[in-house]
Amino acid sequence: MNSLRIEEQLGHTLRATNLDNLGTRYQGKVRDTYRQDDRLILVTTDRISAFDHVLPQTIPFKGQVLNQTAAHFFEATEDLVPNHVLSVPDPNVTVARACRPIPIEFVVRGYLAGHAWRAYRDGARTLCGQPLPDGLRESEKLPEPILTPTTKAEEGHDQDVTREEAIAQAHIDEETFDQLAEWALKLFRRGSNMAAEQGLILVDTKYEFGRTPNGELVLIDEVHTPDSSRYYYKNGYEERLERGEPQRQLSKEFVREWLMDHGFQGEPDQEIPDLPDAFRLKVTERYAELYERVTGESFEPVPHPDPEQRIQEALEDYEVVADR
Repeated sequence: MNSLRIEEQLGHTLRATNLDNLGTRYQGKVRDTYRQDDRLILVTTDRISAFDHVLPQTIPFKGQVLNQTAAHFFEATEDLVPNHVLSVPDPNVTVARACRPIPIEFVVRGYLAGHAWRAYRDGARTLCGQPLPDGLRESEKLPEPILTPTTKAEEGHDQDVTREEAIAQAHIDEETFDQLAEWALKLFRRGSNMAAEQGLILVDTKYEFGRTPNGELVLIDEVHTPDSSRYYYKNGYEERLERGEPQRQLSKEFVREWLMDHGFQGEPDQEIPDLPDAFRLKVTERYAELYERVTGESFEPVPHPDPEQRIQEALEDYEVVADR
């Protein structure tokens, strides 16, 4: 990717949108979401978060990378599971069907890593009701992928739940849960095969589902992106496992490491450091690398002096923008 084009975009990133003619805006950490009747306009901005905080500076083209990565995998899995995507009229925008989210994250794990490893290390041999054999090592492949659902907590962290607890807390029936669980495992198998083709291992990931106004269940949010998934590099995996060394990960962990090196881990008394322009450029290059590695396609940024104006024009061409 042309480094000059990235540098020129430093002063023209998409921090936020104020597209009032789209309706009421809901601003998340990364996305600005607008609702129009039965449609959602999801704008992925260049904001970046870490340790549950939005950082003060933006990352050029980050929104394009994430939106296009999600679009790539939604298209690659639509033969398995219906999803909410209607169109991607702009590199930063997805137009989707409005859905009522199922308040469960369907987390699928193929390897013992992260939270699952920490629980196992501390003696747990079941996770969300799923049995785990003795003798596993950190990052080791599980006998079979397992589903470890979580529910969204109103305060604090998401909570692990069993199948029965998820059904009760989400107010869904057994048939619905089992359908979504089956879909999650199918998606994970597809994602694992696609990752292997790129020399990667899909370690674990989460899937979110919703129900359309007519009652159809569909895949929502994002799928198989590095923000929602953990990937290892396949090359050298077995050697690192045998030596007990940390695996090489394909993720945005390097941003968290930079923040920790500069004294920030999200604690209340810590001040978020400013990201120097040189580091912002490096982050852009890493995100482009993430896109190319997981999709196998070249990332082609779309620069613009006013990304919000470009988005407005794209939505007008798509006939999404309401009459002013």
